[in-house]
Amino acid sequence: MNKLFGFILLLFYGVAFGQTVGEVSVQGNKKTKERFIRNISIVKEGAVLDSLVIETDMNRLKRLPGISHAYFQVEEKADGTYKVVYGVEENFTIIPSVSVFTTNDNEFAFRLGIYEFNGLGKNIAFGGFFQRDIFNSYGINFRAPYLFSRKLGIAINHQNLTTLEPVFLNMGGANYKYNNTSYEISGLYEFNFNHRVEIGANYFTEGYNYRDGATEVDVPQDLNVHKLLYKAIYEYNQINYFYQYLEGFKSTFNFQYVTTINGTLPEFLIGWNDFNYYHRIGTKGNWANRLRLGLASNNDSPFAPFSVDNNLNIRGVGNTIDRGTGAIILNTEYRHTFFEKDWFAIQGNVFVDAGSWRNPGGDFGDFGESANLRVYPGIGVRLIHKRIFNAIFRIDYGFGVTREATSGLVFGIGQYF
Repeated sequence: MNKLFGFILLLFYGVAFGQTVGEVSVQGNKKTKERFIRNISIVKEGAVLDSLVIETDMNRLKRLPGISHAYFQVEEKADGTYKVVYGVEENFTIIPSVSVFTTNDNEFAFRLGIYEFNGLGKNIAFGGFFQRDIFNSYGINFRAPYLFSRKLGIAINHQNLTTLEPVFLNMGGANYKYNNTSYEISGLYEFNFNHRVEIGANYFTEGYNYRDGATEVDVPQDLNVHKLLYKAIYEYNQINYFYQYLEGFKSTFNFQYVTTINGTLPEFLIGWNDFNYYHRIGTKGNWANRLRLGLASNNDSPFAPFSVDNNLNIRGVGNTIDRGTGAIILNTEYRHTFFEKDWFAIQGNVFVDAGSWRNPGGDFGDFGESANLRVYPGIGVRLIHKRIFNAIFRIDYGFGVTREATSGLVFGIGQYF
C-alpha cells in the first residue's frame, strides 16, 4: 500500500509540476557495468520525473540474467531537481547447466554445460554443453541482446546433435541414428519493453541412418540432406519478476521455413505459439500455465517435427515416444514456497501435463482421438538459490492416466516453463 501511494505521489509531482531528473546514479552493482545499466535504462538526466518510466526500468533490470532484484530511491536536490538512485542485487552468473531424464523403461540421458550469463558485465551469454543420449553431442551458444544498442543485438549458435530417434511406420517401430549439424546467426531487436523480434538463418545438415526395427520400401534407410532454415520470432512479454515469483502474460510466436539446398525434398513450414500465464496466489503461491499450439506442413512422413517427449512437454512420458505434424499441449502447475530464508528457498509443485498430436498426413480430427491423447499429473520439488541466475534444481515425477501410459522422473535446471 505504501509503495502504491509512493508511485501515485511521484507520478503526480512529476507530471503535474514537471519535476526534472537532475542526477541518475547506480548502486549495488559489482560485475554489471554501470554504463550498461545507464544505456538500457530510459530515465536520463534532464528528463521529466515519471514513476511509470522508472517502474519500466525496474522490470527491465529484473529480467536481466545478471540481476536478481532491482529497486530505486528518489531524493530532492538543493537546486529543486531530483536524484534517482537505481539499486541492484546481482546474480552469480557463471553456472552449470544440467538436465537428466529417465523413465521406468530405464532410458537414461543427460546434458551438462556451463554458461556465463553476464559476460563483460553487459549481460552477454556465452557457453556450451555436452550431451549423452546414447550418442555424444555438443553445442556452443552466444547471445548479446544489447550488443549494439538498447534495442539491437545478435545471437550465434553452433550445434552437433546426435540421438537415437524412434520412427513410427505402418509396419511397426524403427530406430534411426539422427544427426543435425547446424550454424545459425540471428538479429535481435527490441521495439520497446514489451515487444521484441528475432530474425535469423540456419544452415544445417540433417542425417538419418537406419539401426533396427521395421522397414518400408518407400522410407529411406539412409538420408543425408543439406538444408536452409529461416526463422522469425515475435515475443510479447508483460511478466513481472520478484525473485522466484512471476506475475503476468507472455506470448511467443515462432515461425520457420525450411528448404533443401538442391531441392531434393519439398519445402517445409512450421509454426507454433507459446502462451504463458502466471498468477501470484497469496505471498507463497504461484500458478503457472503454458499452452502451445503448433502446426507444420502435413507431410505423410515418419520424421514429423512435433515430438512427445519427457524433457520438452509431457513429464514422465518417455524420450520421444511419438511424432506429429500438429500439437496442442497444456502444462499447468501450482508452485508453493514451503521454506525461504535469505538466499535459499524450497518450492513444491503439483502439475498436470496434457497434449494431443495430429498424425503425419492426418487431419484435425486426430487431436480428438484417444490414441493421440496424453495426460500426466505429477508432483515435484524445487531447490532455489536466489542469488544465482536460473539456479533452480527441479525434480518432477509424472505418471500417466491415459492408454499405454508410463511414468518417470525428470531432472533439470530452471523451471520446466
